Amino acid sequence: MFENDSQKNLIYGRNAVIELLKSGHSVDKIFIKSGEREGSLKLIVAEARRLGIPVSEVKKSKLDELSSGAHHQGVIASAAEKDYVDIDYILNRADVLMQKPFIIIADGIEDPYNLGAVIRTAECAGAHGLIIPKRRAAGTSGIVAKASAGAIEHLPVAKVSNLANAVDELKKKGIWIYAADTEGTVYYDCDMNSPAAVILGGEGRGLSRLLRDKSDFIVSIPLYGNISSLNVSAAAAVIIYEMARQHRTH
Repeated sequence: MFENDSQKNLIYGRNAVIELLKSGHSVDKIFIKSGEREGSLKLIVAEARRLGIPVSEVKKSKLDELSSGAHHQGVIASAAEKDYVDIDYILNRADVLMQKPFIIIADGIEDPYNLGAVIRTAECAGAHGLIIPKRRAAGTSGIVAKASAGAIEHLPVAKVSNLANAVDELKKKGIWIYAADTEGTVYYDCDMNSPAAVILGGEGRGLSRLLRDKSDFIVSIPLYGNISSLNVSAAAAVIIYEMARQHRTH
């Protein structure tokens, strides 16, 4: 069965989840009741792991909340609002358009409203695609789709198991990596007119040290008030649009 309209990408019930897995549709995560791994639930968990889908054990009360009290049979799947692509698809899109690759990497943005806002900005600025991690991040849920104001239908999204490996892959293909952080070159003084990917850190945790170390450039936004940082979606808009400007005026 499908959840209510605000979370229509949630599918619950053992048979429904099994059919979802068989369908080949992209699935962000599966929630199962803690301590239950018998019968068809065991098969669901095994198939999810084979497909590389994260499985999270939660209390029954959490499943009840997600399903609005409906009969979930101990399992709920969060299906992606759209199918994911691979990194080569994003690079090929830039090639077809005869443009320098312009890619956004979201390093663990967990708030779906923030991710939706980043997608909207990226699409409006002409980015060729977004890369997100499989774990500890929002997927392309119904909430994300709504927050993006439809932009998710136009921006390809790649979901990868390891962002560090994805960055290495991009660098091998001639993409320069720019990471947004609190200490770095002021964004408008940084030359970003190159095949580029910009990494945005998640809420609270910020940019991971590993990805920071792998980046070619660190760019920052100057702050003149008393607050120490911008919301990730606001910071994304500032840096993404500067990169877009440089790509189109040089």
